[in-house]
This record gives sequence, C-alpha cells and structure tokens, in this order.
Amino acid sequence: MNDLELRQTLEQHLAEVSRERDPYLASGGHFYVQQYIRSQFERWGTVEMHDFELRGKTHHNLILNLAGSDPNAAAPPVLIGAHYDAVPGCQGADDNATGVAALLALAEVVAPQPLTHPLRLVAFDLEEYGLLGSQAYAKLLRQQNQKLRLMISLEMLGYCSHQPNSQRYPAKLERFYPTTGNFIALVGNLATIPDLRRLSQSIRKSGQACEWLPAGLRGQMVPGTRSSDHAPFWDQGYAALMVTDTAYLRNPHYHLSSDRIETLDLDFFTSVCRGVIAGIRAL
Repeated sequence: MNDLELRQTLEQHLAEVSRERDPYLASGGHFYVQQYIRSQFERWGTVEMHDFELRGKTHHNLILNLAGSDPNAAAPPVLIGAHYDAVPGCQGADDNATGVAALLALAEVVAPQPLTHPLRLVAFDLEEYGLLGSQAYAKLLRQQNQKLRLMISLEMLGYCSHQPNSQRYPAKLERFYPTTGNFIALVGNLATIPDLRRLSQSIRKSGQACEWLPAGLRGQMVPGTRSSDHAPFWDQGYAALMVTDTAYLRNPHYHLSSDRIETLDLDFFTSVCRGVIAGIRAL
C-alpha cells in the first residue's frame, strides 16, 4: 500500500468512526462503530468477542488474530489495541478514531504479508470510563497465563502543530524534549526499552519525527503516562507501550466537541501510520 492508498484508507475509516459514540449517551453511534470494526476485521479472519459487564450492560472488546509467517511456530503474539468509545458530546476524531483507523489499516496491510510474530488486534471498549475494557482483557490474559511479545496501544495519532511552543509536558520533561508538537511519542515501561529504541529508529527512518520515554514504576512517577489502554497491561506485568500525539499536552480539542476530522493533520497521521507499520515489521 503506497502513501496515497494508505491516506485514502485512513480517511475512509475516519469518516465512519468519527461520530458521537458514548456507549450510554450515544448508543446508536457506539453500536454503529462497533459493527463497522467487526465488519472490517471479518475481511481478514474470524472475530472473537471478549465480553465484560458494567452497570448491568454487557460490553465487547473485538479481537482479530493474524498468524505469523510461520503458522507452526509457537511465538507469543504482538497485541495492538485501540479504544473505540468516545466521551459524551464528542466525535472523537483524534480520540480515538485515529487509533481505530490505524488499527484497521494495519489489518489490511499485514494480513496479506504476515509478520514474523503472530499479531492480535484488539478494539477496546470503555477506555473513557477508566480503561475498563483493556483492564478486563489484561486481567483475563494474566489469569490464563497467556504470554505476549509486546502490547502496543494506539492512542490519538493525528494532531500536529508546527508552531513553536505548541508542545507541553509534565514538570521537568520539557528540558529533554522538543517544544514543537510535530512528533509522535512512544511511552513504555522499562521492559520495552529495546523496543522503544527499535520502533523509534524505524519511525524516524520512515521520515517521521519520533520521541520516546521510558516510564518506571508502571508510570506512577509521571501519572499522565498511564492514560491509555497500555496501563492495565503494565499492571499485569506485560511489556507494553503507547503510541500517541500526546493528547491534551498538544491538542486543544481534547475531549471537546471540536475534536473533529478537520482539525487533524492527515499528512502527519499518514506518516505516523507508515512509520508504525515499518516499526512493527522490524520487531
């Protein structure tokens, strides 16, 4: 898939997913997006549903497993996830339609040309209610003693600014990172440091600026590093990292009704996805 095809694919997915989709206050949009993800996953294999409960309602994580290049190998999978719910009153174009769009594009790219490791793609529900979908799924994997090569959370990938001082940080980190918000960030626990290096190198080689941060103590030293679906995997002892445009530290539309497709930089988003795909292939 060339850059133009990738951008067109991402735009198509964004158009379907960017809509109000809170599971309680916009249940119609939420159901539509859930079924759209399922229909796209079904193009490449059997979709599994992981169910969990909240407030007497059953919610669903959607799972697609793609075999590695050696289907007889017993290698643990690389799990890549993105949440598909959004806050009330918000189309959630960046948060997190971009993550879902990237997840669906990744399926289309990888399915015909498998990676060395098996790939498990998961669309998580109820991230905005406290990471509940990923929390339930990470707990299940640990109870079943399932191993993962790595978990990657795709969390807001499409907002970019080339203006000076457009990037903010938690206290003291501004001393070490750029002040212009035109890079993609990788945040992982200490176990992922080799992968953070490898992924960042691949992303930079693809032409996309990238920075990375190791977060010790499961992110408790910098609490903002825990604000996506990788954190429950940290808590269960897995190597996990987040790919992000840094959310509220850059994007002024975070959790607002103005988080719409027209606020995104689609060239940046396409570049990020191209780099992430290259990085995953290099794992």
